[in-house]
Amino acid sequence: MENLPKTMPAVMCRAPEDYRLEECGVPRVGGGEVLIRVQAVGICASDLKCYQGAPMFWGDAHREGYCQAPIIPGHEFVGEVVALGDGAGDKYGLAIGDLAVSEQIVPCGACRYCLRGQYWMCMVHDIYGFRKATFGAMAEYCKLPAKALNYRVPNSIPVEHAAYVEPLACAIHAVERGDIQLRDTVVIAGAGPLGLGMVAAARMKNPALLIALDLDDGRLEVARACGADLGLNPRAVDVIDEVRKLTGGYGCDVYIEATGHPAAVEQGLRMICKLGTFVEFSVMREPVTTDWTVIGDTKELNIHGAHLSPHCYPVAIRMLEQGRLPMDQIVTHQLPLADFHKGIDLVADGTQSVKVMLRPCEGEMIH
Repeated sequence: MENLPKTMPAVMCRAPEDYRLEECGVPRVGGGEVLIRVQAVGICASDLKCYQGAPMFWGDAHREGYCQAPIIPGHEFVGEVVALGDGAGDKYGLAIGDLAVSEQIVPCGACRYCLRGQYWMCMVHDIYGFRKATFGAMAEYCKLPAKALNYRVPNSIPVEHAAYVEPLACAIHAVERGDIQLRDTVVIAGAGPLGLGMVAAARMKNPALLIALDLDDGRLEVARACGADLGLNPRAVDVIDEVRKLTGGYGCDVYIEATGHPAAVEQGLRMICKLGTFVEFSVMREPVTTDWTVIGDTKELNIHGAHLSPHCYPVAIRMLEQGRLPMDQIVTHQLPLADFHKGIDLVADGTQSVKVMLRPCEGEMIH
């Protein structure tokens, strides 16, 4: 710790659209804690929605917001281990100089869900970059608390790819919630960073037909490289009609919603077959309403939510190590930390990028 600087540059979230590059103190580690020098950190759609002031993060007349500003954002990250608190090395199998990632949630370990082993639904719900207990990684250094769930990353995985472990792990969990069978037709709505990970994970389940939907033909090309049999653009074709034609009029067996757009919910309910499984993953900008009769009396659907990435980080790391995704097509932009506003604008625009990474240390390892 003696060789570390006293201060560091960091993005500080203070209010909606009030994010600033500031000089902050470098965290110090205690027992069981890990300090990393951040090599890459992704900008997530939830980061964008927080920046834009979505009620889920900032509250409204009916509820308190989730974001505890001022806070350093960033929950998709990888870094080089530079300090280990007592016991942390043995606990996580980490050594100084290793690359490490951490699950986005640091569970409390004491609530009903944690005690039942359902840690991803922790009642306290400290997620990096949103809560006071878990400052995020849009900074030169980031502290992983004693209760964090950390993993070593093989050096064979480039750091800009390793920061994709978090969204990929979330995608894997959503696919697992779909309970895909070999005979199924699977539709994944949205070919952004999460949807592309879902396509790659669903391909490993080997369904009979795997279809990706997106409004961007370029992203559909990447989806095919991830393993989709077919890419359909709702601007070009009636995707509901096309899926029905491909399935003898029945519709898809599994529909996974990863667009974050309310229209994709209605689209999925119309497209899915009777007794199908609908997986809702997205964080919506506004409440979504629909005809629940379709879910119950008309189709008797299985409706599954998908939240975070329980037990999926090791799988995600293995998928990247095995080269199962075209990562050079997914990670489209790498920017210095000071250009975080440009990165946010790229994510908001959505037409020029897929995954945008910030590089706080410009990719330089110090060991």
